[in-house]
Amino acid sequence: MQSSTATAGTAGVPYRPQVAAHFASLEVQNHAARLGMWLFLATEILLFAGLFVIYANYRFLFPEAFALASRELNLNMGTFNTLLLITSSFTAAMAVHYAKEAKNKQVVLMFVLTILMALGFLVVKYFEYSHKFHEHQLPGPYYAFPGLTLPGASAYFTIYFLSTGLHAFHVIIGMIVLGWVTLKAMRNEFSHYNYTAVELGSMYWHLVDLVWIFLFPMLYLI
Repeated sequence: MQSSTATAGTAGVPYRPQVAAHFASLEVQNHAARLGMWLFLATEILLFAGLFVIYANYRFLFPEAFALASRELNLNMGTFNTLLLITSSFTAAMAVHYAKEAKNKQVVLMFVLTILMALGFLVVKYFEYSHKFHEHQLPGPYYAFPGLTLPGASAYFTIYFLSTGLHAFHVIIGMIVLGWVTLKAMRNEFSHYNYTAVELGSMYWHLVDLVWIFLFPMLYLI
């Protein structure tokens, strides 16, 4: 019976993963990991889909308030964050490419760049949030912005903070996951037969990017 732990190679050769006892082969084991990730990502999409439905409902009820409230967001910051995430999605994809070729140093570089761009995204979001707090453009009963008093304005900022806050939480989780995979790459663990962790981490990061692609036009461009 084989162990589920990886076996270290010699002379700097990347680790070779072992097949767990309940899998017929390494290919089946990797396929099961990918299927599990796809199922997990599906539940994450359902989570955000609920927010999109709530947004659509209130947008229908308060169209004027939502249109005016969206103009209170900083389009330049939102666009910059969009560019950051799109670029970080590219570097995450390149990490998978390099992992397949056992180029672990390049995997480390690509994921470090991805994490730095994620950190930049959070810094920009911090300044956005700070401005909203200063202007009292807050969710629900805490809304006290004198420049927009139409009914529904507080609902818009409730959805804004809820959806972008949940997304920022996923960004932080993604940074932790990619950081863990980066540590494995620094130990020279990845190669053409062992890159599943890189692939799954990249898949999660693509979800973070995809969700923002929907949030950006929904909140900033309406």
